[in-house]
Amino acid sequence: MALKVLRVGTRASQLALWQANWVKAELEARYPGMEVTLTKIKTLGDKILDVPLAQVGGKGLFVKEIEEAMLRGEIDIAVHSMKDVPTEFPQGLGLACITRREDPRDALISHGVKFAELPQGAKIGTSALRRQAQLLKVRPDLEMVIIRGNVESRIRKLTSENLDAVILAAAGLKRLGFTDSVTEYLDTDLSVPAIGQGALGIECRLDDKELTETIAFFNHPETAYAVRAERALLKRCEGGCQVPIAAYGEVAGDQLTLTGFVASVDGSRSLKEQITGPVHACEGLGIELAERLLRNGGKEILEEVYQREIGKEGDE
Repeated sequence: MALKVLRVGTRASQLALWQANWVKAELEARYPGMEVTLTKIKTLGDKILDVPLAQVGGKGLFVKEIEEAMLRGEIDIAVHSMKDVPTEFPQGLGLACITRREDPRDALISHGVKFAELPQGAKIGTSALRRQAQLLKVRPDLEMVIIRGNVESRIRKLTSENLDAVILAAAGLKRLGFTDSVTEYLDTDLSVPAIGQGALGIECRLDDKELTETIAFFNHPETAYAVRAERALLKRCEGGCQVPIAAYGEVAGDQLTLTGFVASVDGSRSLKEQITGPVHACEGLGIELAERLLRNGGKEILEEVYQREIGKEGDE
């Protein structure tokens, strides 16, 4: 017997609300008698918009207050963008489902000019060190400008901040109906996506069996295998928003191919490695690839990045 009432916790951004409302609609369609309510929760990451994420704590900024509400029993589930979800959870909480992935790529929005044709010294707006490092690796002449805010406000900054282009996740643009603004979708070989990019995660109290059974239909096995591998790599590398780490898993049949990338912030030093193996070994593959990256020079690159960011904490 499905639950009669289910309370969904979400951030209040336009994209977060789209995602939460999609989950709400899917639940109501599957369980016609269920009352699904949304609780909007403002996180620290939503309040601090004038400082790069790398300097204010990274990924946990977008989930901490929501998890606290869940632990207090005020909500039953939380809907997150997977790329915002830390690899560690409070005691008793965890991911019950990972949804089918939307387009995982990064998208470039410009004044009609593709990435390869951007002028020398072009100013690019992005919120991610991962994107910054990968694009500077190919085009060290570019000037990177850190931009924050919701999807629509970042698109507006193309004009308001006199930028040549902005880079955002394709998934958010597609979900919110901004695909007409996209000049070019960047190939994953050029810009390896963020861990979990394009997928949603549903977090809950894992000991609530009735709840986990009710929402189990959201889980998409192929996406879950890929994202679990990506997150295992991230966890082993001890990374977050403050370091340029990327990983992307692709499933074909019962095989998973995982690409991992680590770099210095300016893209001058980088490593990209790939591994393939059975999907059921997804987390092991992520750890193995992380070990390979660290062994082949990634450890030194990441230590250098961490020292750089620690040194900057006082002035950013």
